[in-house]
Amino acid sequence: MTASATGVGSLPGGDAREAAKAATGSFEEFPYLAELPARGPGADMIGRSLGLLVDMYARVEPSGWRIGDRPGRDTRRARSWLGEDLDALEEFTQGYTGKLKIQAVGPWTLAAALELHGGEAVLQDPGACRDLAGSLAEGLREHLADVRKRIPGAEIVLQFDEPSLTSVLLGRVRSASKYRTYRAVDRQVVEGTLRDLFSVHDGEVIVHSCAPEVPFALLRRAGVKGVSFDFSLLTEREDDAIGETVEGGVKLYAGVVPGTDGPLSDPGGSVMGVRTLWRRLGLTPGTLAESVVVTPSCGLAGASPAYARAAQAHCVRAARSLADNPE
Repeated sequence: MTASATGVGSLPGGDAREAAKAATGSFEEFPYLAELPARGPGADMIGRSLGLLVDMYARVEPSGWRIGDRPGRDTRRARSWLGEDLDALEEFTQGYTGKLKIQAVGPWTLAAALELHGGEAVLQDPGACRDLAGSLAEGLREHLADVRKRIPGAEIVLQFDEPSLTSVLLGRVRSASKYRTYRAVDRQVVEGTLRDLFSVHDGEVIVHSCAPEVPFALLRRAGVKGVSFDFSLLTEREDDAIGETVEGGVKLYAGVVPGTDGPLSDPGGSVMGVRTLWRRLGLTPGTLAESVVVTPSCGLAGASPAYARAAQAHCVRAARSLADNPE
């Protein structure tokens, strides 16, 4: 069994063809659709996902993204850049068969980032949260159909980026004034919304968060097939939740390679913590390769192009080390 590796989403720079080349060249067995936030608003994680919405629009204000009444310049730019990125990916995946990952921001992080007309976050209005999730679901159906048409041999893995999920659950998202926080959203509402959204894709769905305290149990109940996280933020308090996650057949996308420039250890050293976790949980070393996908700890937008290339290559070597020496 060979362990696999893939990227998280973002890369430095602004050249779609270069990014597609890097994402498909580094991860020949599990490429992904790269995001290039350095191009500006609309190419960022939030803007790109707002560009996917159906019958709901957003525009850039000094404070961030805000709901708009019609599709304006910012929406058009987001859609144009996504089209450019898809064209480039299509060029570098001619005849490709196998796993391919695409990313979108999840409903709760979007609700925390998108402002209503008055400036408060969508998160404070349960009805607006429902509308946003419904609009995102429609947009994702269209996006998935487009990717399938462009790369018919791809087995699409849909990743939802939810870095704000824990803050939403714990009532830590700050209001527009920054003096208060929005009330925590009921866990069952969060779980139900995610479950409904996961059902837009009949393939593998994973959730990525590079924040601490990832809610593994909630995501498992919602039907996720993989959880992507920054491995360095794990604590032993989460051992039971992770053990149940793995035993429930959910893959761990372990972010073990730093997302910003710095020295890289040897590949075996990068996955040492994963092997230690496995021993601590009493799991069979032989299951490591099929249960773990090696990734950077977060997106690579803040890295230098040279480091981003090195980090992606390092992920592949670290995954090989995990498969060859699981003990």
